[in-house]
Amino acid sequence: MTAATAAIAEAGREGRRTAVLLAAAQAIVGSAAPIAISLGALAGQYLLGPDKSLATAPITGFNLGVALGALPAAAIIRSLGHRGGFMTGTVVTALGGLIATLALFQASFWLFAFGLCVIGVGGAFVQQFRFAAADNAPPEFKARAISFVLAGGIITAILGPQIVIYTRELLAPVMFAGSFASILPLAAVGTLILSFLRVSSRANTGAETAASDARPLAEIVTQSRFVAALFCTVGSYALMSFVMTGAPLAMVGCGLSEDNATLGISWHVMAMFGPSFFTGSLIHRFGAERIVAIGLVLLIGCAAVALSGLALWQFWTALILLGLGWNFGFIGATAMVAASYRPSEKSKVQGFHDFVLFGSVAFSSLMSGAIYNAWGWTMLNWIVFPVVALCFVALGTLKFVGAPKF
Repeated sequence: MTAATAAIAEAGREGRRTAVLLAAAQAIVGSAAPIAISLGALAGQYLLGPDKSLATAPITGFNLGVALGALPAAAIIRSLGHRGGFMTGTVVTALGGLIATLALFQASFWLFAFGLCVIGVGGAFVQQFRFAAADNAPPEFKARAISFVLAGGIITAILGPQIVIYTRELLAPVMFAGSFASILPLAAVGTLILSFLRVSSRANTGAETAASDARPLAEIVTQSRFVAALFCTVGSYALMSFVMTGAPLAMVGCGLSEDNATLGISWHVMAMFGPSFFTGSLIHRFGAERIVAIGLVLLIGCAAVALSGLALWQFWTALILLGLGWNFGFIGATAMVAASYRPSEKSKVQGFHDFVLFGSVAFSSLMSGAIYNAWGWTMLNWIVFPVVALCFVALGTLKFVGAPKF
């Protein structure tokens, strides 16, 4: 074995080790997200008076926190390295869980929304896991590394909702406080896992440090391939958030139990992350654009099932299709984003991408509550169709522009 071959093999092993650790951290720390999402609107209703139109504002706070935290998280990770940066994120997540718990004890709606915003800022660091896995993987393993890390969400799909079910009344008579308090030990376990990381986001290689190699941000984000990818990441993620945020309210509003609503979110999150074991391989074989297109078709299927009726199986089936559509659409589009920049450009491009992405997701979650209260569950699902159509148009332009793969 030559020295070059040995170096390639070592890089492959290190990339896989990094992906495993980040997948484990995603599974544990990422559980804060389904806790916030499944209970945010229900706790908002619990804290509000007769006017429930702002019930989804705490979830908007969570998504806004992810958006606002995107650029600072990228900067902190660049400064401290992956291990130090990601461990900082777990501390922020724990702080948000503490604030949300105290807000419930004080019956303060806006403090609760702020607590979820802080949890969201911590979530911005979690969102960087997928990029860290891709950046530290050989070219042929990048898509698989992204999907492998997101596969950690399968445990999240089980762990988060089960924590909600068993801790929702733990600190009774204050409803939901026990669930948000549980975020603190989750963050502690996540910190322990991340302490084993060896990778660093510091620019150590010639490719990373050569300032002349980096293009202006405006030049990168106006590439047709990046624009199409951004349309699809925003479209798939914002629609997922839009429909998912309203789903628990709709289920409870139709007379189903809170446990049914929580289990529906559990099925949804499992569908979001379950296919991640093979999504990367599908992207490698068929191309990211085709996988994104399949994801968009699944989102249409979600809306069609949701519009067909209000039985429990229809809610759950729609949420499962929503999760599958997100997986194919978001992972495929993320792979397109990762292929649009050079190593020396990664921090600013990733930060910009996540800022736009989660700013849009925050807006969609806020609109979900407003539209649900004004026009109901049916209108939420009709809105899926025009957004998916715009994403298909963005994908279609790549064929006419002939955008090269970077």
